[in-house]
Amino acid sequence: MNLIRNYRNWRRYRETVTELSRLSNRELSDLGIARGDIPFVARKSV
Repeated sequence: MNLIRNYRNWRRYRETVTELSRLSNRELSDLGIARGDIPFVARKSV
């Protein structure tokens, strides 16, 4: 069961990183996120 949960968490993390990476610097700034903070923000989403 942990394997499935870990996989789902990893997928959610990757999807979040991908979606945030597609945003422009201006859009990220509007959200209060710096480009270098994307992995940190994505980890919080899991």
